[in-house]
Amino acid sequence: MKKAVIIGVGMTPVGEHWKTSLRDLAVEALLNAMDDANLDKVDSLYVGNMVSGPFVEQENLGALIADWAGLGNIPAVKIEAACASGGAAVQEGAKAVMSGLEDVVAVVGVEKMTDVWPNDATRYLAYASDAEWELFHGASFVALNALVMRYYMHTYGYTEEDLALFAVNAHINGSKNPYAMFKKPIKVETVLRSPYIADPLKLFDASPVCDGAAAVIITTTEKAKELGIPKEKWVEIAGMGRAIDTINLANRKELLRLRAAEVAAERAYKMAGIEAKDVDLFEVHDAFTIMAALSLEAVGAAERGKGAELAKEGQIAIDGDYPIQTMGGLKSRGHPVGATGVYQTVEAALQLRGEAPNQVPDAEIALTQNIGGTGSNITVTILRRV
Repeated sequence: MKKAVIIGVGMTPVGEHWKTSLRDLAVEALLNAMDDANLDKVDSLYVGNMVSGPFVEQENLGALIADWAGLGNIPAVKIEAACASGGAAVQEGAKAVMSGLEDVVAVVGVEKMTDVWPNDATRYLAYASDAEWELFHGASFVALNALVMRYYMHTYGYTEEDLALFAVNAHINGSKNPYAMFKKPIKVETVLRSPYIADPLKLFDASPVCDGAAAVIITTTEKAKELGIPKEKWVEIAGMGRAIDTINLANRKELLRLRAAEVAAERAYKMAGIEAKDVDLFEVHDAFTIMAALSLEAVGAAERGKGAELAKEGQIAIDGDYPIQTMGGLKSRGHPVGATGVYQTVEAALQLRGEAPNQVPDAEIALTQNIGGTGSNITVTILRRV
């Protein structure tokens, strides 16, 4: 099996792009990544996207974006795995080059969410839940995560203030990210004074509805040498894991356990030949603050019930032992759902290349974890500096 390396990255700013279409966002990020790699063509395109049909009345995104970018008659396909679509697309692109079937692959994640009414956006995002057993009964993702947060606080004795620390950390880091939607630091009081959206979840516990696109170019080490890409730009995709869990919370054996993330992390660590203690930074899926705590526990950075303790101890900060959301995460950078996993990959790659605006010192290994649904479809990817 060949080794896969990222040789180019690109992004658009995250925000409410009223005057920019989905195709234009995707092509901008894609061409930025190709420019970063100094390439004018690729062998194939994988598009991470969750719900382009309801949001912008457009499917067949592979053909749409490849055509608009002028990539010619290449194979191009959309990858959908709920909010984990971006992470899944990165892994599919990596597998294509590792297998030897393709030499140079482009992966772009894109979502355009702000062209519909907020109530419609909430409903479309809930398509990733169990339509018959959750969505039909009015259980939005906000409500489902609120249930989990309430049970977590009850079980382990944490407060809303404790979990607010995840949002505060994300905004501190995001304030230095020029691509972030929210570039202003906040305090715990800011979170606590924000209105409840589903008790105990408050407005500042949740990531925003937004638009954006991010892209990476993946190839083999052999092809990277042939293309003359400087090794300083290489970032190895050293380990990958993906797993599912029950799609609805009612059927889950343990409500406070992201079992799919545990399995995915185990597989990624094994493939990379490392352990959780070897990871220098974690880009976890903090669509809600409670998911940041559970994710740290699931990938082995904290024991069960101790995820929020890391935040209380300051260990999740850039200079902590377990830095997370180094460029703002979903909470501050924003969460254009199908693009999020690719944004995480780009940001981790920039950290490992030493080019991040909020640099983790001497970062060599990064982990990205992308969650679909309430934990029903999860990817974990290990990136290593070459």
